[in-house]
Amino acid sequence: MTIKTGITAIALVASAAATGASAETLRLLTWGGYAPEEVIEKFTAETGIEVEVTKSNNEEMIAKLRATDGGGFDLAQPSQDRIAGAQEEFDIYKPIDLSKIDTSLFITSMLEATKGNTTLGSDVYGLPHIWGTSGLVVNTAMAPNVKDYTDLCADDVAGKVSYRLKRPTLIGFAFSMGMDPFAAYSDPAEYEKIITAVEEKLVSCKANVKAYWSGGDELMGLLRSGEVTASMAWDTGGWKLNSENPEITFIAPASGALGWIDTFALPRKTKAEDAAYKWINFVMQPEIAAMITASAGNFTASVGADGFADEELKAQFQASFPPEAIDNINWYPTVPAGLEDIEGAALDRIKAAN
Repeated sequence: MTIKTGITAIALVASAAATGASAETLRLLTWGGYAPEEVIEKFTAETGIEVEVTKSNNEEMIAKLRATDGGGFDLAQPSQDRIAGAQEEFDIYKPIDLSKIDTSLFITSMLEATKGNTTLGSDVYGLPHIWGTSGLVVNTAMAPNVKDYTDLCADDVAGKVSYRLKRPTLIGFAFSMGMDPFAAYSDPAEYEKIITAVEEKLVSCKANVKAYWSGGDELMGLLRSGEVTASMAWDTGGWKLNSENPEITFIAPASGALGWIDTFALPRKTKAEDAAYKWINFVMQPEIAAMITASAGNFTASVGADGFADEELKAQFQASFPPEAIDNINWYPTVPAGLEDIEGAALDRIKAAN
């Protein structure tokens, strides 16, 4: 569905009459909540540029841009691990001109991580925008010693633990066990050794698991009831529970939360490149970024934006993510072909083990 939002029709007519031309339009391909109407209105009032929003997801973004050889949109927002591979295969993006970006608006560690994960040759194809993490959601009164993923295997939380049988659990435990699975992505044999070690750990930990959760509502119920006191889960879920029970909260693990980032990327055939850069610099301003957080439910890579967030959410965020915890996030890179088969086989064996 496409939604057009901007200054009022009267103002548009007046502007067109004054300039002798219709207003410029930025065609934005993004996720729901990432371009709220109040932000668009402020942007249009400041720049005179209309914004046309098409809501999408990673698979649809790639499909739309692939079908047009990178045309039809001026700015897209794929996740950072969906850029390099799609660009190599389909040539649907164009490099970012960093001279047109106010990099001081970005949290440095997120900017550098995204640049690193979206660079091909000497060209950068993505900038960070919305981000989130998975880590630990813990009842701190009942499981005060859980600070990292492997603490879920401790005797004092036996029978009170939950996590998913999915790749984030394998990755999180690997980091907690002192290994770097992302560094082994280029070496399938080494990656399989890491996953094998994690598999052995998770099999030995099965007695601690109350349930392997598959849906967020299921996990929230287990934590609310006290049947589960420590789990792997997303930050926003932990903060929601914290609003209900201050003893439950999200904790960034000592070995690093696992982070995803949705980016800004330029489609190869953008027709409003300058407008795209203006939008990026506009929405990364802390006050504007806080408005997007209120809409999307996740924080942005804007420096200081948490200071303008809702007071309760700001307090939760700052308690979970002091600066050192943000800098310690392990950001997901692109998954090379073949690794998912290694992970899937390990997860099947863990599930089947007695």
